[in-house]
Amino acid sequence: MRNWGGVAAALLLAACSGSDGDPVKRDADGFPMPDRPAATIVSSRWSSEEARDRLNEAGEVMNRTGIQKGMTIADIGAGEGYYTIRLAQRVGADGRVLAEDIVPAVRDALAARVARERLDNVSVRLGDPDDPKLPPSSFDRVLMVHMYHEIEKPYRFLWNMRPSMRPDGEVVVVDADRPISQHGTPPSLLQCEFAAVGYRMLRIESMPSAGGYLAVFQPAGPRPDPEDIQPCSNPGSSPVPTPSA
Repeated sequence: MRNWGGVAAALLLAACSGSDGDPVKRDADGFPMPDRPAATIVSSRWSSEEARDRLNEAGEVMNRTGIQKGMTIADIGAGEGYYTIRLAQRVGADGRVLAEDIVPAVRDALAARVARERLDNVSVRLGDPDDPKLPPSSFDRVLMVHMYHEIEKPYRFLWNMRPSMRPDGEVVVVDADRPISQHGTPPSLLQCEFAAVGYRMLRIESMPSAGGYLAVFQPAGPRPDPEDIQPCSNPGSSPVPTPSA
């Protein structure tokens, strides 16, 4: 069995290496400016819900990440609510789902759907591009499905998101292994940006049913001060490990 931990460490070292000693560019609050673009938001829908259900996409993601009844889940970049609806069914009446989006019209359409389907365990919230505005110490899982590449200020976003996690809470990212300009995130870049803000990667594995890979992170240690966050270089696409039987 190949040692994927060693591969991930090598990729992380390459992605986090400095850029020939050049000074880090930072915003007014001290957060580093990312060495990458952000993909434009082209649609609130990644694929049709029927097509995704034929592949059991949401079911597989929830099974792999241990989402169960009674949990509290945040669905970041919820769009039209494909995951929101299925998460609500999975966590049940004793669980909660907070669905967040940054586009007011999308948020309003999802809120109408939630009301129409009488999902009493779901709340819908409008976030900011660099702050999901999640309540502190609230979530067992935070899902970010096919949206991470659209975040313009990843260090600020991840920094703002960290306090929302419960002890042992996990962040789940589903994305495609391709350049950000092509609406994906290279896994080594993803791991480096999370590590820069104090998250450790628990695992990463291929996720064909969701069009890419699934990565799971957890906060580790104290949240760094913005001035201490070191930015990552932008590598090309890199192989994602396939889980061994």
